[in-house]
Amino acid sequence: MASILLEKVGKVYPNGYRAVENLDLEIAEGEFLVLVGPSGCGKTTVLRMIAGLEEISTGDLKIGGAVVNDLEPKDRDVAMVFQNYALYPHMTVAENIGFALKLRKLPKEEVRRKVEEAAEILGLSEWLDRKPKQLSGGQRQRVAMGRAIVRSPKAFLMDEPLSNLDAKLRVKMRSEVRRIQERLGVATVYVTHDQVEAMTMGDRVAVMRDGVLQQCDTPQQLYDHPVNQFVGAFIGSPAMNLYEAKLGPDATVISLGSQTLRIPESTFARRPALRGFAGRMVTVGIRPEDLSVAIPGGPTDGSLITEVQLLEALGSEMMVHFSIDANLVTEEAAAEEEEDILVHKGEGVARVAPDLTVRTGETLMLQVAMERIHFFDPETTWAIW
Repeated sequence: MASILLEKVGKVYPNGYRAVENLDLEIAEGEFLVLVGPSGCGKTTVLRMIAGLEEISTGDLKIGGAVVNDLEPKDRDVAMVFQNYALYPHMTVAENIGFALKLRKLPKEEVRRKVEEAAEILGLSEWLDRKPKQLSGGQRQRVAMGRAIVRSPKAFLMDEPLSNLDAKLRVKMRSEVRRIQERLGVATVYVTHDQVEAMTMGDRVAVMRDGVLQQCDTPQQLYDHPVNQFVGAFIGSPAMNLYEAKLGPDATVISLGSQTLRIPESTFARRPALRGFAGRMVTVGIRPEDLSVAIPGGPTDGSLITEVQLLEALGSEMMVHFSIDANLVTEEAAAEEEEDILVHKGEGVARVAPDLTVRTGETLMLQVAMERIHFFDPETTWAIW
């Protein structure tokens, strides 16, 4: 086992494009770290630099304490699991798993023993004589993992290994991958664009954007304490509702369009810098699960009057798509603009109990969990603490 350390690592292509910039990241022995972010954010480039499939332009990469920048992929003692499985169709499961050991010219008996051990861990023992075409997608993915496990590498690198599976199988394989990794205790870097996958699998999650690491922390910390607007909007499903808002002169109330919400005193204890924004514009973040249907006759200090646009009944819960007269802030890549914070008229999503009787077009009062509201500086997009 070994740790992986990236110190000021960067990747610049010959055309000047900076794919990764000044990345500082450490993956401890036995840790499962997930790299997540939108397409083109640099996460796969990071994985390929660790594997040795991409040259490192700046900084140092250490595996087990040794700098490996100039080592060939085969000499780094890491195993990579790809998105497309990359199995040999003419070989059996056993031959696929043991192929790397055969190339090392290990004794046949040792190869057989290691293959059987890996197959037992993966639940493939009864399939060792099958060809890949006779296997399901999940079984093929486990064979690809077996080929990595059998080498007993210092680290595992996984590049969206579950993206080719159907939704139900992906959920099942998430827990299997984690179970296997925990049993082996090997440092693992796992790349995905699916933030739900990241949140359910990672010991820590590293969120990237445009080649720059935004935040690396436990899934719960990312959810509860995003460092900026991008992380707040990216982590969580459905995404956080973000609105233009204005704090009152004494910062005790906040205006969203024509409506006002009273900020509880406890908020200032957690976010003392918020008082400095009194009378100024801020961006307010409200997660769908922090909205609930207001109780008739109950307090209205923290409620919003909304118009229902769409209802999605999911059995255990209801997604209410609504509109209010506040401006909705969204983060989108603007092709040729430096400014990428776009404003639209205010839609939103609430995740509520399934017994809702309201219909599309009707008015619905939603109660906001005011102590869980997020505040961001609209100029810097950083969280206000």
